[in-house]
Amino acid sequence: MCENCKCKAIIEKIKTIKPVEAIVVLGLIIAVIVGFFTFTKFRQTADKQIEATSKITFQVFLRSVTITDNEIPIKQGEKTFISIRNVPYSDLDVVAVKTERKKIVLPMMSSKNIMIADDVSQSNMYDIIVTLTDTAKITKDGAIVGGNKIKIGLPITLEGHDYKFSGTVSALQITGNINDKDLNGNNDVQ
Repeated sequence: MCENCKCKAIIEKIKTIKPVEAIVVLGLIIAVIVGFFTFTKFRQTADKQIEATSKITFQVFLRSVTITDNEIPIKQGEKTFISIRNVPYSDLDVVAVKTERKKIVLPMMSSKNIMIADDVSQSNMYDIIVTLTDTAKITKDGAIVGGNKIKIGLPITLEGHDYKFSGTVSALQITGNINDKDLNGNNDVQ
């Protein structure tokens, strides 16, 4: 067979390949390349980025919570179920609860000072700071709880037997000893 005939035969075979088959073959080639780089540790997967695990405490600020009962339903020493970005996570221990009635700023007429007093027009409205504790996976970007990076400003919902409050993370602290883990062990990001 002549050289020209071989080229024509190859061109005819290429014309018979359907676009879907070409896309599938190209996808397989790309998957093999990505797998090779991951296997050779050139590219890090999510579980390889976890450096350690540690206990963390974080505070959730609940602004303008209306409670007409005489008791705050969240109590120190109990558990509360949290949802992070509207995704259910887990029960966490309540370390501390701090409540304050809504305040109002009043100017003092006799001097240029101000006075802060309880706002009697909103007597059933409270600002609540709830301190929670959990074990987090520590990465270069911060602490990860429930597959979410815990950072100040993150929306969190606290839910108990008779309450459901929405708030934001207002403080974060790594409290426990950082335990280095074998990165090939069970370090899956939840």
